[in-house]
Amino acid sequence: MRQFLKYPYFIAFLLILSSCSKKAEENRDNLVFRYNENAAVNSLDPAFAKIRPSIWVCNQLYNGLVQLDDSLNIKPDIAKRWDISPDGKTYTFTLRKGVYFHKNALFGADSTRIVTAPDFAYSLNRLKDEKVASPGGWILQNVDTFKAVNDSVFEIKLSKTFPAFLGLLTMRYASVVPHEAFEEVGYDFRSNPIGTGPFQFKIWEENVKLVLRKNPLYFERDEQGVQLPYLEAVSVTFLPDKQSGFLQFVQGKLDFVSGLDPSYKDEILTPKGELQPKYKDKVTMITGPYLNTEYMGFRMDGDNPAIKDKRLRQALNYGFDRNKMILYLRNNMGIGAVHGIIPTGLAGHGAKGYEYDLQKARDLVASYKKDTGITNPKIQMSTTASYLDIAEYMQREWQKIGLIVEVDVNPPTTLTQSISTGKAPFFKATWIADYPDAENYLSLFYSKNFTPGGPNYTHFSSSEFDRLYEAAFLETDDIKRFELYKQMDALVMEQAPIIPLFYDKAARFTQKNVSGLGINPLNALVLKRVKKG
Repeated sequence: MRQFLKYPYFIAFLLILSSCSKKAEENRDNLVFRYNENAAVNSLDPAFAKIRPSIWVCNQLYNGLVQLDDSLNIKPDIAKRWDISPDGKTYTFTLRKGVYFHKNALFGADSTRIVTAPDFAYSLNRLKDEKVASPGGWILQNVDTFKAVNDSVFEIKLSKTFPAFLGLLTMRYASVVPHEAFEEVGYDFRSNPIGTGPFQFKIWEENVKLVLRKNPLYFERDEQGVQLPYLEAVSVTFLPDKQSGFLQFVQGKLDFVSGLDPSYKDEILTPKGELQPKYKDKVTMITGPYLNTEYMGFRMDGDNPAIKDKRLRQALNYGFDRNKMILYLRNNMGIGAVHGIIPTGLAGHGAKGYEYDLQKARDLVASYKKDTGITNPKIQMSTTASYLDIAEYMQREWQKIGLIVEVDVNPPTTLTQSISTGKAPFFKATWIADYPDAENYLSLFYSKNFTPGGPNYTHFSSSEFDRLYEAAFLETDDIKRFELYKQMDALVMEQAPIIPLFYDKAARFTQKNVSGLGINPLNALVLKRVKKG
């Protein structure tokens, strides 16, 4: 100790050096966004961006013709503008100038090149190519032809009008990719992607770590003219246990956690869905509508007489308090579904559904029993272990209206198969939107979409519904089309082939130094406007 006291300047220098080192490390941390992914990323090729973990990473790597803002409005992306023909069948896109692919040796001496309309023709042709076998080919099912008119104009012609088409083009499947990567023998695009997005690929050690770096050539700027993104890098870890990921977040090793898991739900939230007091100064919670409707479905053409009677289907709808269910079983993370199948956040939402009405439910059950002479109708509800708490809540509530409902718990794959084959007459189901248009939900009730070939799991059939559904495809006026959606939803609710349970909420938790993340009803992760510090 005496030795060091002889050198006060040396000690001061060490302290300054240590302070500078910590400051540099802190500044470095403020430029890297860190999150954990509990599920595997299957591919970094946008043609295979089917699952959420892959979509989230691909959102940072790629661009398409158009994009969505947080309110689900269609906005320009690489296409700076577009025109739609009066018959709604021809879309003509004019591309921005100066959009470059990420630097890569495949492009030769310049290491990059400008994106042109033929690149979009190549990229969409990959979705149609049976050898590629992309799960995203379905987004082109209404497309007749597409072509590059010249380097800056791209044209798509539909076989029939489909007003939701631009929404499909916002999906990651429709991203632009360079043909050079697929013409180079032995190049593995799946794990060495080349896009145009705000971040470019750096490292991917599967199921361990993935790193993206800032794209210095990115074309988008903020409202002040500052080039995006603000961050220098994105770092993703792959701890499979959600509770472990949450612990890392609490320790400050991650910047962001998405969603609620039973393992930490009550740790971070109060029963009313607010942040626990100990986290209020450390964590920011962002919530908003999520395009996911949880519901119970009835197989309408089954052989159960109780389910075939509309009075009992309506009684079950009236016979439980959805808001109480969400408050006590989901920490208020959801909205009671009293307005049909179309969730909060989509145009067309708001049809008349079923509010809690105990007396009306009892009257409907009494009417059924009196007319049929069946005093104890048999109803069995099929669900999974994840929703057993909700099933048992409804079971108890329905006893109060005079109905005994059995609960049948199945593994998820077994239940899915039973629903598809019609072996589950009364079942728990979920519908998450693929694209931001209510047609997505109403397709569940179109008679030509019966399972197993389509998504009409209830086998609901109505000529009036079908007429309205087909009319909506021809309606190019959005306001009129949204009104048709509301009419269809109201018609379905009156017939009650389903019991809407709740409209889901997306929940995000960030460290206090994170800003610009936002939230959207598709729960898409977009990091180009995120700042730290």
